[in-house]
Amino acid sequence: MDLHLLPPKSPKGGYHMVIESPRGSGVKLKYDPSLGVMGLSRPLPLGLSYPYDWGFIPGTRAPDGDPVDALLCWDVPSFPGVVIPSRPLGLLQLEQDGKNGHRTRNDRLILLPLRYRRGDDLESVDDLPQRVREEIQQFFLSSVFFEQKNPSALGWRGPAEAEALIAACELKG
Repeated sequence: MDLHLLPPKSPKGGYHMVIESPRGSGVKLKYDPSLGVMGLSRPLPLGLSYPYDWGFIPGTRAPDGDPVDALLCWDVPSFPGVVIPSRPLGLLQLEQDGKNGHRTRNDRLILLPLRYRRGDDLESVDDLPQRVREEIQQFFLSSVFFEQKNPSALGWRGPAEAEALIAACELKG
């Protein structure tokens, strides 16, 4: 099964999220559809690890050419290749230098698993503590420090904007 070809929407509600790098990982793993496996993308800078599970929404293509990036905001690690039905809390808008020399959007969705009772009271990224949002933003800026991407954060948006991003990036037919 090619994980990229799963539909974005889950029949259980919400959206599929494919985990690439689990919470606590010091390496960025990336799904390789040609091999059907997770492969090493790069190690993170010393001292950094993923604060939450990291992955993508299948069946989408973001402006940078990859599936839409997503961070699963919960307090346990899962495993690479696991597909978790999730709901959006919002997104962090990011911009970076693209492969073609132009600035490219590379937004990060912030999701919660549908089956995560400790998160039932969270409806939006605004419900996360300000410090948590600041640390997530700093993680995304710091994790590519040596990658020549020159990232900048443009701001936080809520669940409606996250759903609109998924819809706009969904692969058709």
